[in-house]
Amino acid sequence: MSLRATEDDSGTEIHLPADIDWEMLDKSKFFVLGAALFSGVSGMLYPIVVLKTQKQVLAKDMPCVKLAVSILRHEGCRGFYRGFGTSLMGTIPARALYMGALEMTKSNVGCVTVSMGFSEAKAAAIANAAAGLSAAMAAQLVWTPIDVVSQRLMVQGGNTAHTGAVRYNGGIDAFRKIIQTDGVRGLYRGFGISILTYAPSNAVWWAAYSMAHRAVWGGISCYYLKKEGNGGVGFTPDSKTVVAVQGVSAAMASGFSALVTMPLDTIKTRLQVLDGEGSNGKPSIGQTVKNLVKEGGLSACYRGLGPRLASTSMSAITMITTYEYLKKLSTKDQDCHAG
Repeated sequence: MSLRATEDDSGTEIHLPADIDWEMLDKSKFFVLGAALFSGVSGMLYPIVVLKTQKQVLAKDMPCVKLAVSILRHEGCRGFYRGFGTSLMGTIPARALYMGALEMTKSNVGCVTVSMGFSEAKAAAIANAAAGLSAAMAAQLVWTPIDVVSQRLMVQGGNTAHTGAVRYNGGIDAFRKIIQTDGVRGLYRGFGISILTYAPSNAVWWAAYSMAHRAVWGGISCYYLKKEGNGGVGFTPDSKTVVAVQGVSAAMASGFSALVTMPLDTIKTRLQVLDGEGSNGKPSIGQTVKNLVKEGGLSACYRGLGPRLASTSMSAITMITTYEYLKKLSTKDQDCHAG
């Protein structure tokens, strides 16, 4: 792919590797390698997710460092991996749905938007936003029950947890007890607000990533032009530069997305984890918001923002670089050519 990064008369272009679309992928290799790679990423980032979740359900806010020390002191390193087995079990099918929906939507919408006369930049942003939206909605069908169970395991027991006593003896026991108490609906508690959180968040993230990616390359092109004076020649960046730009663009997109959707994420977590006021002891969205405001004002909706920013940024950086690497590994041999 050739990206014109400036709109002046220099004609400077950055020659990037060709895009890999859905039709070029070996699907079996794509999903198997994807499950392995993203499981590893999930394992590395899981302790930060535990910190974020516990901060969101605490009645009184606690600094991240103090919370982490308390978990380590009372439970050891195992405290940072509560519910990880359950989370990992759901990661594989959820990621498969996510990646499949993402690639198919991106490819189809991209073709349609280009045929409608949109510029390459606008078409890419629209296709990425639509792909992120559909991918998040597909993944939540699997991920919401896993999220409900893993988050309850994260916060049960321990001196720092809001819910106090240990109620579940592992993921299977939690699934069984939730179904016995609330039926299958109990596993989908917060499904609506999960869609409202993750679908727009993913749409915003992928659209922002597309625009940030072009903006960063634009800055690099201007710098290269001024430094080298190679107007009209263009250049091909090495693989390290490509990965670095992907990482920076991902971090920029994730920071914006996290700030926009943080209150929804806090409300979602509390709905899925806590039993409170409302019919049959189930908290409503309105009551959850009232409780948050009562506990700490509007700022309570942003509890855990630090860990979430760290988690989403690191997750985004590793996700996009791993994802692009995965697509290269999964490309059919006969289709490995510049498009």
